[in-house]
Amino acid sequence: MIFSTLSVLALVSAAFAAPAPAATEEYVQPPTGFNITSVGVIGTGCPPGTSYALVSDDNSALTAVFSQFYAFTGPGVAISDGRKACRLTLGVKVPQGYSFSVNTLEHAGFYQLDKGVAGSQGSYYYFQGEINEATARKTYEGPVLGKDYINKVDFDSAVYSPCGKDTVLNFGSDVRVNNANNKNGFGAIGTDSIQFRQTLHLSWKTC
Repeated sequence: MIFSTLSVLALVSAAFAAPAPAATEEYVQPPTGFNITSVGVIGTGCPPGTSYALVSDDNSALTAVFSQFYAFTGPGVAISDGRKACRLTLGVKVPQGYSFSVNTLEHAGFYQLDKGVAGSQGSYYYFQGEINEATARKTYEGPVLGKDYINKVDFDSAVYSPCGKDTVLNFGSDVRVNNANNKNGFGAIGTDSIQFRQTLHLSWKTC
């Protein structure tokens, strides 16, 4: 997402000492030279060879694509099948003088939930060596009789990459389904007939 440039005006008066307004971050258009240099994948929702990541042409988004990322529940289904998770470790090249964060996450997939069956998708990200982490979660309630979906959710905070330094972005996500309120109910969430896609929309600023 591209934000318009913001500026702060400091008002100085010889007669009155008024407090200056708080500094505001300056958001800019995505710079050139940003790319993924390495990809590591681990988790029950992304066996080897079933996922990949790419950068949009305008450097405003990162997209992770999965072909076997789904969870399901129902009578006789193992509890472990009700939750699948995946973590991507993305080495990224960041142009000097710039820093980025992830402000929204777009999910695209498929879900089917009987009455009383619930599903959810959760995500988080952080940068290697940093202590701050941002999280997001979207929940779904049955009954839903099979439906493709595209949803956007905001992360709970903005965590920025180190200024102008190549870094490692750790992005994790999970899908969950449970039938605790209807033990005879079935449900599934995740991959549709082709893929499960998550797009991370980025915000850039100078630093």
